[in-house]
Amino acid sequence: MAKMCPKAGACGACAYNGVKYSKQLERKQELVDSLLMPFGPVAPILGMENPFNYRNKVQSVFGTDSRGNMVSGIYREGTHKLIPVRDCMLEDLEADSVLATIRELLKGFKVPPYDEDMKTGVIRHVLIRRAVSTNQTLVVLVSGSHTFKPKDAFISELVSRHPSVKTVLLNINDQKTSMVLSDGPCKVLYGEGWIEDELCGLRFRISAKSFYQVNAVQAAKLYTIAMRMARFKGDESVIDAYCGTGTIGLIAASWGAGSVTGIELNPSAVEDAKANAQLNGITNASFICADASSELKRMAKEGMTADVVFLDPPRSGSDERFLASVIKLSPKTVIYISCNPETLARDLRYITKMGPYRMVGAQPVDMFPQTGHCENVVLITRT
Repeated sequence: MAKMCPKAGACGACAYNGVKYSKQLERKQELVDSLLMPFGPVAPILGMENPFNYRNKVQSVFGTDSRGNMVSGIYREGTHKLIPVRDCMLEDLEADSVLATIRELLKGFKVPPYDEDMKTGVIRHVLIRRAVSTNQTLVVLVSGSHTFKPKDAFISELVSRHPSVKTVLLNINDQKTSMVLSDGPCKVLYGEGWIEDELCGLRFRISAKSFYQVNAVQAAKLYTIAMRMARFKGDESVIDAYCGTGTIGLIAASWGAGSVTGIELNPSAVEDAKANAQLNGITNASFICADASSELKRMAKEGMTADVVFLDPPRSGSDERFLASVIKLSPKTVIYISCNPETLARDLRYITKMGPYRMVGAQPVDMFPQTGHCENVVLITRT
């Protein structure tokens, strides 16, 4: 199964574009084996039945082409050159359809794209998030102008054409930055301001800025494996570091963990996590807004312990300060979920060298087909 994207050469996002899917999996397996097998056994990678149109989060840049027509797309990798995109092989089909309608409506309502250099125009980006299991869509209009006030007719027409759109928000970003959303609030123009998705038997609120896996199909596999690795008996104390909106911690609580503490530095994510716990009637999970390294160090200093620690850091991995805090807390089990096998190998080297820990096994999961990225979940136990 190999499809060729007409924008492949210009875009650069899909490193494996046109490569047969079975071959993609082979390459990722070889990479993970070379990095992680020095620490322990690596299972065969879990691929997708349909490795296309899986991205439930779409970010589109707006601008003009050489003839002055409005276009939307992405910046070419490593540049600030806008590549117009109408149909993306990775993006959710409904999200792409909603985006096409927004392009048409903006043109009809004579809303010009924003020019970052001249600081003129209006629409800068559009962010779309999809909850596929519930068929709900969230739309964020990102404007470079504080004077932009979308007409009711614009939103009414969008919702009329796409009943899946349950909420529309406005974010003002007039800074010279590569960030899509500004630090400012997202004003609710329509709906509740969030959508809800179902994952691993639980319901999760997704807002504009909350972290949620972009591939829900593979995320369900990933989290199920992580829970099986934990082997909950019902009395474990669990820490979910980098907990975000509480996805892993709440799934652990529903799988029979005794008590769960989630730690997250982003205050809005902590509020989402608390709302998600309430949404699912989960009472054995609590969430703290704090720096994970400092909080784990404090827990260890006060003589607190944990049976299981879940780590799901960003692509840069964890730092030695944080890993030292984990070792000091001395959990029986550490389950490390990583989207970057290189930084995972680096962190495994530190954990197994500086603490009484060993890697029992690793399970690669292909969360990002057509790209060179690969997710892994690793079981680490205290020796």
